[in-house]
Order: sequence, then C-alpha cells, then structure tokens
Amino acid sequence: MIRNHQSGVGLIEVLVAVLVLSIAFLGIAALQATSLSTNNSAMARSMATIASYSIMDSMRADLSNAKAGSYNNTGASALDASACPASSSSSSLAVVQLNQWCGQLGATFGKSSSTKGDISCSGSGDCTIIVTFDDSRAGAGGSSTQKVTVRGVL
Repeated sequence: MIRNHQSGVGLIEVLVAVLVLSIAFLGIAALQATSLSTNNSAMARSMATIASYSIMDSMRADLSNAKAGSYNNTGASALDASACPASSSSSSLAVVQLNQWCGQLGATFGKSSSTKGDISCSGSGDCTIIVTFDDSRAGAGGSSTQKVTVRGVL
C-alpha cells in the first residue's frame, strides 16, 4: 500500500507568517517616521509661538519705544535670520532686543533667508508678530513658508 505524503507544509505556513509579520513591521516603521516628522513640525510651531511671546515681553519692558514704532519691522524690512541687524554698546534697547531675537530665531529655525520675524505695533500698543520659517521637512502638511502669527496688546 502506497501512501501520499505531504512534506514542507509546515515550512510554507512559517514563511507566510514571516511575510505577514514583515509587512506589518514595515507599516509600523512608516507610521513611526510620519509621527516623528509631525512632532517636529508641532515643536517648531510651538517654538515660534514662544519666540513671539519673548519679543512681546521685551517690548513690554521698553513700552514707550514699542509704542513709538522702534520695534516695527514689516514687509521687506522684516528681520532676516541670515542677516540680523548689528548692535553695539551705543545702540538703543530696541536694536539690542531685535538683534537678540533675530539671533534666537536663527538658532531655533536655521540661519536662512526663509526664517523671518515681522513685527508691527500701533501707537495704542496693539501688536502683530509673524514668525516665518521653513517647515518643509514636516512631510505632506509642511510648507517652506510656514507662518505663525501672534497678536497681543502691550
């Protein structure tokens, strides 16, 4: 009497299980990479908000000059982190504060022409601060000109 033997069935089952697990692990790795880039983008926006509050507090300490427009840098004259304004020991407090803030933006977001700080304050103390930076590493939702706008009253 001749019996038909099936051999290797257990090996095929193991290979299919390994294939399914490896596809699952690749999906988890892709999810982790997306999560990291999204978290970095969120951290950058948080840092832009903190930087905006920082210069706002500096302007509150120098209220008369802030209301007089000494901190205003808008449009083409917005602070460029790749070319921060120079300050010296004889510079006004506003120039020194703007230089330090510009350096902070450059250290946080990179000293490139895409990193800018835009400040506009009215005589009544109503201020708008816009921090622009490159967020293109954030993946699908990122932009090379990400803007964070903060409005406040001094």
